Amino acid sequence: MSASVAGTDPRLAGRQAVTVDVAGLPVELPIVPIKDDFAISLMMVIDMGVRFGEHVGRALAERLKPLSPEIVVGAATLGIPVAIEVSRALGLDRYVVVQKSPKIHLGDALTRTITSITSKGEQRLLLDRAAVPLLAGRRVVVVDDVVATGSSLKGTIDLVRDAGGDVVGVGVILTEAHDWEEKLGADATLVRALGHIPQFRPGTDGWEPIPETL
Repeated sequence: MSASVAGTDPRLAGRQAVTVDVAGLPVELPIVPIKDDFAISLMMVIDMGVRFGEHVGRALAERLKPLSPEIVVGAATLGIPVAIEVSRALGLDRYVVVQKSPKIHLGDALTRTITSITSKGEQRLLLDRAAVPLLAGRRVVVVDDVVATGSSLKGTIDLVRDAGGDVVGVGVILTEAHDWEEKLGADATLVRALGHIPQFRPGTDGWEPIPETL
């Protein structure tokens, strides 16, 4: 995987980007510094367009359908469009969203505390107790855009289990590096992804991928 400057997307003009294969679809992502010596390639799925959403929804549904899921769960905010498109492609109507912002109807929500590579400090995941009957005793697939540290995904899986759901699979558009595998533990085997991205360090000509070891 190589990084380049600029690209066909006008939003990438003058920015270093990396081309990623997402289930057969080449996608250019900007490389965004998190610290002076560390950067990631950023995918904002809500900015990727309708065709991209349809593409990843169908591709993830193909990987998750053999698990016979009964309902899809996604975490706000970037997991919401993924949950919608995967549900649509699976022929399901209802889906459940795990929230990250306190709302008036979530005063007694089931909660988990997480950290994220793209957000500062701790966050809370909140599952509306009204959604518990949709999950209890049902085969559930959890979906998200990118798994990096694994904290958000683990928190979502734990909330589904707190609600009595049976997590039979996890679908993500991209895996990032491999820290998430340790965080998820045995649940890492549930993950089905459409592509993979490294993390980046300063090189002689801009950012370069950090070598990965498995």
